[in-house]
Amino acid sequence: MIREKRFEYIISSLKNTGTVTYSQMSAGLSVSEDTVRRDIDYLDENGLLSKVRGGAISRDKNPLSFQDRADFQSTEKEIIGMKVQPLFKPGMSVFMDGGTTICAVAECLPTNASFRVITNNIALVPLLARFRNIEVIVLGGNYNRDTQTNTGARTCAEASEFVVDLYLMGTCAISKDFGITSAIREDGAVKKAMLKGSKTVVVLSNSKKIGTSESFVVCGLHGVNVLVTELPSDDPKLDDLRFKNLKII
Repeated sequence: MIREKRFEYIISSLKNTGTVTYSQMSAGLSVSEDTVRRDIDYLDENGLLSKVRGGAISRDKNPLSFQDRADFQSTEKEIIGMKVQPLFKPGMSVFMDGGTTICAVAECLPTNASFRVITNNIALVPLLARFRNIEVIVLGGNYNRDTQTNTGARTCAEASEFVVDLYLMGTCAISKDFGITSAIREDGAVKKAMLKGSKTVVVLSNSKKIGTSESFVVCGLHGVNVLVTELPSDDPKLDDLRFKNLKII
């Protein structure tokens, strides 16, 4: 069984029972206990569970309750959040924009994470507050209660003042023909402003958004360096996005 599917199984089991053991997961996954131990070690390092002697227990999480969609595809979002973790380096500066997937990334961060975050995502701020070594800069603007983000001319102007190492972009839609598109014009404008000052652009997208498009253009695929989804990187659904100078994780 591929690693991502094992992660899904372990996380799902934890949600159902609150605790798992190496022996239970080994039997359920038909892999060795050493393999399960390595998987649990990796998930623990990335904040998805708490490793204990003989297995793992659920890690308490802050609720993402600001939208009904917060719990939708939660396992997929957690997998995306976990996949992003190796991209973070100590001391870097990071744009993180709106969306529940961005919040899921914060839930997966290790406790010793140390970098600067510049964001318009108000829902993200309390999730980052528990990390002592993460500096948080909040962009001003007009507050949108539905998305819990700041948008508008002020948001874009303040974003343009920064040059960052990494931009984690929450995505409404991605396709080979239209690239990244947004359902909300103001949201797309903020993304464009963040793109201008970003050395590496990482798009986060669950599989349901792949091959779709919205009304407002953000950028073509040439403007993106990395795509992170919950799918295995060799999944056929990603085939249309291959060979675009785009790394797929």
